[in-house]
Formats: sequence, structure tokens, C-alpha cells
Amino acid sequence: MNRFIFAISVALASPVFASSEVSSQIVSDVPRPVITERVGTDVLEAITFVGTVAAGNEVTLGFPISGTLAERSATLGTFVSKGDILARLDPKDFEAEVRSAEARVLVAQTNLGTAQDTAARSKELSERGVDSATRLEDALRALVAAQAGVEQAQANLARAQDKLDLGDLRAPQDGVITGAFLDAGASVSPGLEVVRLASTDEREVIVDISEQGLADLDIGMRFDVALVANPRLVATATLFRIDPVANGATRSRRAHLLLSEPPAGFRFGALVRINAMENSGTVASLPLSSIVDPDGAASVWVVDRANNTVSAQPVTLGEQFGTRVRVTNGISVGDEVVLRGIHSLHDGQIIGRSMSQ
Repeated sequence: MNRFIFAISVALASPVFASSEVSSQIVSDVPRPVITERVGTDVLEAITFVGTVAAGNEVTLGFPISGTLAERSATLGTFVSKGDILARLDPKDFEAEVRSAEARVLVAQTNLGTAQDTAARSKELSERGVDSATRLEDALRALVAAQAGVEQAQANLARAQDKLDLGDLRAPQDGVITGAFLDAGASVSPGLEVVRLASTDEREVIVDISEQGLADLDIGMRFDVALVANPRLVATATLFRIDPVANGATRSRRAHLLLSEPPAGFRFGALVRINAMENSGTVASLPLSSIVDPDGAASVWVVDRANNTVSAQPVTLGEQFGTRVRVTNGISVGDEVVLRGIHSLHDGQIIGRSMSQ
């Protein structure tokens, strides 16, 4: 029994089993697998969102004067044409103002006629030497005042007629009613929103995107858009605006994509699926964790698949979006960059195949 134990001890202590040099040599000969990302291309394939069709031009409409809402002919979802009456204020008060203004115009015109006759008679008497020059001057001043009175009365009449016309709320363009907020009998103040009108000429897709997702988007990028309810209905869209302020609750920002000749099925409120087009242009961005010394001489490990080695590449960093950062110089779209284990690599190190995260 003791001889058996002694034999095992000798075997374990022999160089065949205890040589650390042999073990390290075996490990170093195996190419190290890495987690990488192809700049731009891998991210472009992953850019997919769900958004909502919305109006490209939407306006809120109200009355510029106060009054009582007599009727609202426009209901939610109604298609209207330019010039259609959408709502109307009670015209009784405005009609009374018009009649009162017309009466004041009549009085002013009568006073003007009297002043003209008086001025003419005073002039004739003054020329004959019967009346004094002072009486003529008084008559001429009264004539000027009467003329001004007529102009003022006519201006008041025009204002009253304008108010009567402004009692009708008309559609400024063709579109569809997307909001109706007041009913008949409601008191209306100037500027109070009565209806909301969306133009059907332009439609857009709105998407709420996280700060990190914005790192790979740029104005002018093009997307394929398909209805969620009917994927056979497709269109293209172009990113033209990203809201500068984030939502206070979700911390996401809204992106606006202008649809190009969408089918009729792309109605307001419809859900659509959005995918970046291959030739839409790409933005070079990487996870911040893949940058060596991001606060100093920033660099990344770029893979050369011709000989499966890595090399350090200095880069210039741009704006940071969450956990990703844009790279403005140093790498190109399509370069393969190591994402994990960046502090244990060295120039010329042989690496293996790329693994998913």
C-alpha cells in the first residue's frame, strides 16, 4: 500500500505533469476568440423601430374674437376642404353691432351734408361782405370735423362687419380634423383652441428613440417603412428632424421621418415598422467600453482579418449618446473593432473568430 502511494507521489512531481512552461505554451498557441463589431454595418442591420404615422403639418384653430359657440360642424376624423366652415359663433351680438355702426354712418353722413351746406352759405355771405371771416372759419372747421366723423363711422362699420365674418371659423387648407375640443354653447375667448386640422398633403412617421439609439442616426438617413397591420403596404421615409429636448418621463427624444408618396393605407395613427436602408448612409459609433483611454489619447483595437491580428488605432471621439460615442476620425465604416477585453491585448496579437455578445 505504501509503495502504491509513493509511486503516485513521484508521478505527480515529475516534469511531465508539473511543468508550467508546457501548460502556458499550449494555452498561448490557441487564438483568442474576441467580441467585435463592424463599424456602421452591424449597427445598420440592427436599426429597426416601431413608429406612428402623423401629420407633417398640423394646426390648431380658434376664433380671434370672443363669443358663444353656436355650432361646430367639424367632427373628429372629418375630411374638409379649404374654405369649409368648421364652427360658428352666435351672430346676434355681431349683427347688432353692424346695425348700430350703419346707423352711426347715416348720422355722420347727415352731419356732413349739413356742414357742407353751412360752409357753402358762409362762404357766399363772406364774399358778399354780409358775414364775417370768423363765421366762415368756424363753418370750415365744422366741415372738416364732419368729414372726419364720416370716416370714423365707416371704419367702425368695417370693423363690425369684420367681426361678423370672423364669427365663422373656416379651414385654411384641405385636411382632416384630428381634434375637436368645444361643443355648442361653450364660451369662447380669443385664441382658445376649438379644432385641430392636419394636412393630408404631407405625412410623417414619429418615433421615440433612446439617447443611445440616436448615436447611429443622422439627418438625411433613409428608411424602409411597412404597416404593422399590413406589411405589404410599404413606403420610404427620410429622417429630417430630431427634437432637441428629451421627454421628461422616458428620457427619449422624438425623431421625425418624412414619408415619400405613402399609400392611402398609411393613415394617421397607424403603426409602422421602420428599417434602415443599406444605402442610407451610416454613422461611425462604438460602445464607450471599447475605447482605450477615452479621456486621453483615445484608441481602439482594429482587427486585420487578412492575418487575424489586432492593432491599436488612434481615434477622435465626438458626441456621446448614453453608452455609445461617435467616432469622427480614425476608423471607417466596415472596420472590425474589438469590444471586450481591450486591456489584455497587444499589437500583432493573433485572435480567433468573432463571437456574439
